Amino acid sequence: MSVQDTGAAPPRDAAAALALLRWYVEMGVDEAIGEAAPNRLLPPEPDIVQQPASPTAPAQITPRPPARAALVAPPGTFAESLAEAAQSARRLAAGADSIEALAALVAGFEDCPLKRTATKTVFIDGNPAAPIMFIGEAPGADEDRIGRPFVGRAGQLLDRMLAAIGLDRGMVQITNVIYWRPPGNRKPTTAETAACLPFVLRHIALAKPQVLVLCGGTAASALLPVSDGITRLRGRWFELAVPGLHAPVPTLPMFHPAFLLRTPERKREAWRDLLALKARLASVNS
Repeated sequence: MSVQDTGAAPPRDAAAALALLRWYVEMGVDEAIGEAAPNRLLPPEPDIVQQPASPTAPAQITPRPPARAALVAPPGTFAESLAEAAQSARRLAAGADSIEALAALVAGFEDCPLKRTATKTVFIDGNPAAPIMFIGEAPGADEDRIGRPFVGRAGQLLDRMLAAIGLDRGMVQITNVIYWRPPGNRKPTTAETAACLPFVLRHIALAKPQVLVLCGGTAASALLPVSDGITRLRGRWFELAVPGLHAPVPTLPMFHPAFLLRTPERKREAWRDLLALKARLASVNS
């Protein structure tokens, strides 16, 4: 989306400019074309025929403006491709020997383009030593501002869901498959998820959870070797093999709390999944 497409008027002062810039990011604007939007309903203007230059007149050479890429970021700032970013992430993640070390590596990782538009790196919340691990999709606006996963409306619903089965954030650890907010809260691409996935898998290996809960279709499709959507996957238990762990992790996909906010009629299914989670935890701890 371009700035023209938003139809916003130019700001009059610095505060208004900053507010407008934030709004552009929320709307997914990724380039600036001009100050005024063109009226595309007007008939096209006639082509102007240039007269050939006089044979005796010296040719004038107009310098070519710098390429857009050179104006956006200096060469080498980010990986040339997200495939290279995934390779870089695998090398870094393999060297982490603790969750704290992994968090530092993620915070310093510069090869995922999403970091360019995000405010903060959102890595973990809750108890890093907890036996239950929740993995969601990506940070939203509140998470990007505060720097912790699941702190907005969806996070508040997750807190109530945990409380309904006798849990709280001190008894679980929470993360996402993406550590930086996608512009406009759009769904992460497969390549962007692949760039972060090595860190996610290493996090699971270091945390050694007894139970893993995948919140939403993005987390489920990233970690489970199946192609079904979350509606078919939710409520089914899987055994997830993770490099670095001796045994597979019991894994339960369920609806993302943000989805339940949009479709509250599916909360009945989510409640069944929570009861299944509670029963599984009881069997693990018995």
